[in-house]
Amino acid sequence: MPKLSDRMPSVRKPDWLKIRLHRTAEYAEVRRIVEQNHLHTICSSGRCPNQAECWSRRTATFMILGDICTRGCRFCATQTGRPLAPDSDEPRRVAESVHLMQLRYVVLTSVTRDDLDDGGARHWARTVEAIREQNPDATIELLIPDLDAKHNLLDVILASKADVVGHNIETVERLTPLVRSRAKYRTSLETLRYLSEQGVATKSAIMLGLGETEEEVLQTLRDLREAGVRIVTLGQYLRPSLEHYPVAAYITPEKFEWYRQQALEMGFDYCASAPMVRSSYLAEEALKSVQKG
Repeated sequence: MPKLSDRMPSVRKPDWLKIRLHRTAEYAEVRRIVEQNHLHTICSSGRCPNQAECWSRRTATFMILGDICTRGCRFCATQTGRPLAPDSDEPRRVAESVHLMQLRYVVLTSVTRDDLDDGGARHWARTVEAIREQNPDATIELLIPDLDAKHNLLDVILASKADVVGHNIETVERLTPLVRSRAKYRTSLETLRYLSEQGVATKSAIMLGLGETEEEVLQTLRDLREAGVRIVTLGQYLRPSLEHYPVAAYITPEKFEWYRQQALEMGFDYCASAPMVRSSYLAEEALKSVQKG
């Protein structure tokens, strides 16, 4: 069987994808707190290109439930395998770190835990509750797995009263079986639809450059909006290694801006769309736009 690296010729990375480093004293302090409390962040695990910038602004996305995912999506740098049992002390450590960092806006995500009977929903709720107890004024955004769109599990998370709950659709429907492992496009839409129907502000993200067409991107945006999603982000897919899915194209900043305008015309309250945008980038700004609406 050919490797992923053999399926498609490599595409040269353009100049506009150069990453600017922001390794300030604030960056060093956030890194110290994360490491000292033995926390995982998607900033590091996902090799986010905005890590230095965000950490310098004293913003971090905490990844709970360990750093080993039960799914093996072909775009993702997170480890895949058999995870350890959830750490019962993790909610306290995350809450304490939020307090030490003096964060006003907290983003939580997690690996997918298909090995757990509740997909980790109760651990999610305990973590939000611990953050609220120590940081009553903090705004909390969640980026959750699909939980197989099981309403009873989504209800557990919703009961924790997070301010924003997101789930990433990741790519267009045609490419989903090639790029994501166990996840299904329609399951993700149902997860988002149910969350939206319960009145929470919902959010999703799309990666571009995987081989999708313009019409497929527009259809995905329409599907998300029809599911009630209010915040959407679009960013360039960057291949973590040669073993991951290859980049088919680098989308220009001008095209990203065009997609942003299309999304706003469809009725999204907020759309961030640029090559280096990731789902939690400038998350506080996105929520403010929703609140104004």
